[in-house]
Amino acid sequence: MNRRLLLGTALGSAVLPFVVRAQGGNWPLRPVRMIVPYPPGGATDVIARIYADHMGQTLGQPVVIENRPGASGNIGIDAVAKAAPDGYTVGAGTVSNFSINQYLYKSVPYDIERDLRPIALGWEFPNIAVVAPNKVPSTTLQEFIAWAKSRRGGITYGSTGVGTTTHLSSAMLFSRLGIEAVHVPYRGAAQIQPALLSGDIDFAIDGVASYQALVEAGQIRALAVTSAERWPTLPAIPTMAEAGIDGFVVTVWGGFVAPAATPDSVVERLNGALKATVDDTAQRERFARVGAKPIWTTASDATARAARERPMWRETIEKSGASAD
Repeated sequence: MNRRLLLGTALGSAVLPFVVRAQGGNWPLRPVRMIVPYPPGGATDVIARIYADHMGQTLGQPVVIENRPGASGNIGIDAVAKAAPDGYTVGAGTVSNFSINQYLYKSVPYDIERDLRPIALGWEFPNIAVVAPNKVPSTTLQEFIAWAKSRRGGITYGSTGVGTTTHLSSAMLFSRLGIEAVHVPYRGAAQIQPALLSGDIDFAIDGVASYQALVEAGQIRALAVTSAERWPTLPAIPTMAEAGIDGFVVTVWGGFVAPAATPDSVVERLNGALKATVDDTAQRERFARVGAKPIWTTASDATARAARERPMWRETIEKSGASAD
């Protein structure tokens, strides 16, 4: 009996690694949780849900959204960093999480390079430089620059909050141009728009999707978009380079991350499911309706993009004195 027991134990020990490998090969065996570190209904949430719907079909298991907002996304991304690295928790992060927050906050509860591994980038959209035509006489960006420089006491500009790309993009622009400008933070485009129209602020750089209808109606004047190419839904609006500002390509982008020790095989499958979403015509149309451009990259390309932009954001934060603490 003892010999049979020992033999059975030995066989069981030999089989166990095979069973574990087989289960890993069959991943996922249950729903995958996608943590969105921003509130429901926002741009990141809407985009993440498009991906989650299609990824669930590709993977054969539901991808369930869990919103964990707070601290410019730090709370949700920290939850991803501290989750079990088994592939069942991923996060939808933005440029703020990848390249900005570590310089904006004195203390961030995770290290984006040590505690997380990118899966792929997933979306991008430009900001748009806007003024109110009944308050600011400029019809081009160069006219606005000249007008702003002539204003005794400078100008004011709005943003969606301290340390956001809408704040830092404007701060970067005015620093380069030597324009005196006072930052006025708001809680979102819904507050910035009436402030522009009433003349409470002179200028804003904000997400293109929030302004398209107002631009088309002539209520807001668009001076330039911050992407390298013109935006498809506003083809008449020049890029910053076309408007005379070289080297100013600053887009809002995001992608997906997993805990650092997540197996390569799982990351590869997640990456493939993201690519399948981007390649699907119907899904691309859904992205277009919410004002975002779907993109796909390798995990290493996502890492490289985040690293490439960090010096720019760090310098801008240091020059502007921005702090979220």
